[in-house]
Amino acid sequence: MPQTKLLNGQWSKAVHETSQWFSFLSSTQCKLPPIVMYSSSCPPSVTLQDETLHQTLCDSRERQASLAIDSSDARRMSNSSLILLSCWPYFLAAHKAGGAERDLLLKGSLSMSPSDIPLSSKSSSFIESPSRGLWKMASAETAAEHERILREIESTDSNCIGPTLRSVYDGQEHGLFMEKLEGRIRNHDREIEKMCNHHFQGFVDSITELLKVRGEAQKLKGQVTETNQKLQNDGKELLTSMDELRQCRVQQRNIATTVDKLTHCLPALRTLEQLEESCLPEAGSYRFCAIMAENIPHLRTHIRDVSMSDLKDFLESIRKHSDKIGETAMKQAQAQIARDNAVTSQQRSVSTQRIRKEASIDAELDTSGNNPFSEQDSGILDVEDGEEDEIPGAHDLVDFSPVYRCLHIYTVLGDRDTFENYYRKQRRKQARLVLQPYSNMHETLEGYRRYFNQIVGFFVVEDHVLHTTQGLVNRAYVEELWELALSKTIAALRTHSSYCTDPDLILDLKNLIVLFADTLQGYGFPVNQLFDMLLEMRDQYGEILLKKWNQSFRQIFDQDNYSPIPVTSTDEFQQITGQFPFQDPELDKIPFPKKLPFSEFVPKVYTQLKEFIYACLKYSEDLHLSSTEIDDMIRKSTNLLLTRTLSHCLQYAIKKKNVGLAELVQIIINTTHLEQSCHYLEEFISNITNVPPGTINATKLYGTSTFKDARHAAEEEIYTNLNQKIDQFLQLANYDWAAAQGGGQASDYLRDLITFLCSTFSVFTHLPEKVAQTACMSACKHISTSLLQLLLEADVRQVSMGALQQFNVDVKECERFARAGPVPGFQGDTLLLAFIDLRQLLDLFTQWDWSTYLADYGRPTCKYLRVNPHTALALLEKMKDTSRKNNMFAPFRKNDRDKQKLIDTVVKQLKILIATNQA
Repeated sequence: MPQTKLLNGQWSKAVHETSQWFSFLSSTQCKLPPIVMYSSSCPPSVTLQDETLHQTLCDSRERQASLAIDSSDARRMSNSSLILLSCWPYFLAAHKAGGAERDLLLKGSLSMSPSDIPLSSKSSSFIESPSRGLWKMASAETAAEHERILREIESTDSNCIGPTLRSVYDGQEHGLFMEKLEGRIRNHDREIEKMCNHHFQGFVDSITELLKVRGEAQKLKGQVTETNQKLQNDGKELLTSMDELRQCRVQQRNIATTVDKLTHCLPALRTLEQLEESCLPEAGSYRFCAIMAENIPHLRTHIRDVSMSDLKDFLESIRKHSDKIGETAMKQAQAQIARDNAVTSQQRSVSTQRIRKEASIDAELDTSGNNPFSEQDSGILDVEDGEEDEIPGAHDLVDFSPVYRCLHIYTVLGDRDTFENYYRKQRRKQARLVLQPYSNMHETLEGYRRYFNQIVGFFVVEDHVLHTTQGLVNRAYVEELWELALSKTIAALRTHSSYCTDPDLILDLKNLIVLFADTLQGYGFPVNQLFDMLLEMRDQYGEILLKKWNQSFRQIFDQDNYSPIPVTSTDEFQQITGQFPFQDPELDKIPFPKKLPFSEFVPKVYTQLKEFIYACLKYSEDLHLSSTEIDDMIRKSTNLLLTRTLSHCLQYAIKKKNVGLAELVQIIINTTHLEQSCHYLEEFISNITNVPPGTINATKLYGTSTFKDARHAAEEEIYTNLNQKIDQFLQLANYDWAAAQGGGQASDYLRDLITFLCSTFSVFTHLPEKVAQTACMSACKHISTSLLQLLLEADVRQVSMGALQQFNVDVKECERFARAGPVPGFQGDTLLLAFIDLRQLLDLFTQWDWSTYLADYGRPTCKYLRVNPHTALALLEKMKDTSRKNNMFAPFRKNDRDKQKLIDTVVKQLKILIATNQA
């Protein structure tokens, strides 16, 4: 019994500690396994006699692998809890055992250390079921109690669950309760799974809708951004309107100030008038009344003089500062033009980036003003420092109160006409001073700028006076002054611009005149004559451009090496073709390095032509011309450049003294490629002027004819230079005209000549075939003609048969050269025809076939059809003289006498033939 009590006490203690371990597992959310493990060191003699427990342990053995405590869970447990966990089977066995077995079982369980605790199924095994002592099944009351406890656990807050769990441990039916608890957990898990399955499709639909909402949100963000950009752009107009409102308020302030001044001034005059006409007569003939009556006219005169003094100061001030007033007005007009252009560009632009860039440019233009001047007590208002970033209105800078005050004073005094005449007279004088140009105005652009600023400042003041006073100046007066200013300004510009030789200065002057005209046009002044004058200046600008480009072309031709351009890489090839439109499929097939057929002056000349077109286009901007007019102006100027400047420069390059045949050949090749590029220039002009090339009445470029003429001139120069070279070789000819017998080979000079011709014609491979053939035929004809002239020249007084034989050998060498075909393309013996005259003449003399010549002369089938009787007679006379001089014993030799008689006979017959033909 004592042992049983002891064991029961230990059992209660173990149960208490085990309940604490269950609480730990619940707090750590670990799943409690229904079967726990024990150490392999358990005594083998311990057995369980409860069959129910034995069956439970056997069933649990099958689930051991899935229900074993993981090592990570074991590490989270305390040592005492692990010991209690490992001792749980022993407590179950001890509950049914008795005597020594219970003591041994408890002793083995309570003596375990933490190191004996198994952590996996591999190191543990289940305790065998005892053969005796089975647990009884739980009663119905216990099941109901457990059900009540489970409901209480489900409905009670987790903070108050301790007493409920305590009742479970007190009931000593832990296993059954745990099974019910696990069953309840599985039921809840199935309910949770059903609920999740039921709401899963809704969750997927929600995610899908969320993705759609995200796309719509992106679109909404883009729309918000676009709306913000439009709002920013539209806000510019609002800012402009606010600017105008500010200016109007400044004007309103000036008007209020003027009215205030007048209200202080005019009552004094009215008081004097009332005092003089009403009060003093009623007061009677007092002395003070007489004194006052005498001083009233003096007061009026004083008031008038003071106001006139203020007016003179005002006139002097605006005369000094008219250029600053005009400068401000022109800046204001320039800013307005820039804003208008920006609005137009934004309407046509699609790119947002470009719109932002133009907007930034507009902002810079809007804030580019400076404080033009500051004058105190002179009719010129100060500009506040806070407004330096804006351009004030020109009329806002001038205080017109002296004019208004003086006008009202003279009106009240009944002397308005006097004031009007004085004001107009003084302003006419100032106009003449303003319209007088500076002597050195043409030297710099600043001179023109000062001149225009003064004129604009003068008329801005007059326009403001015209619109703010009633009758002080009228429209006819202002128009009269403007006509005077317009005529003098145009005359001054024509005179001074004629001295200008810099195209950049002319272009800047044109832009300044356009700004001058636009500024005054904004104030309502007609400026058509100024734009007509700009069209006149266009011709002067064109002439200056032609002179500048003449120097550029000459420099290009002087610096060119007149040899094909070598290219070693694709980058070099693309760089050149980017400057000049060149396409050659055959050349593209050749690997690098290779040579382009033209020299460097071709892309340079083409680039200069485009630069000239751009220069013409710059002048035509802002002249209020249509696209067709601009296109026509550019084409006419380009034609002048081609037909005059470039043509003369090409002639200069061709006619230079140091230009050889190779250079002339390269010039022909270059002009051929430039001629082929003319239609690209046509397209280039059409693209920059937006005028289709096929427009009716559109001016055509004369580039094709210009380059053709230059090529023909180069070809003629080639023929001329080639003939000159031939003449130089022929001058080396040294024939022995009295030789008794000819040599067996051609003369040295002729062999050198033919060698030169062969090397020269080999260079002609890049020339057009017709040009090379013409040059070759021309050279052969020139050789034939020169040899014949050499034979017949007056210095040669006698020619022997031996000399003729040597001459014949040289002609045969020339024929051999012609027959070899130095230039491809000749058909048959076409080139031999160049020597046909010389050949028939030499055959006639060497074969002495005079009978055939005299008999068949004049017939189409004559063997010696190309022999002229005069030529034959001249050569025969020289041979006759040779026979007489060389053979002093000829009269004593029968053969010589017969030969001489034969020559004489032929000479007589030739003379008769010549006389007959002449008759």
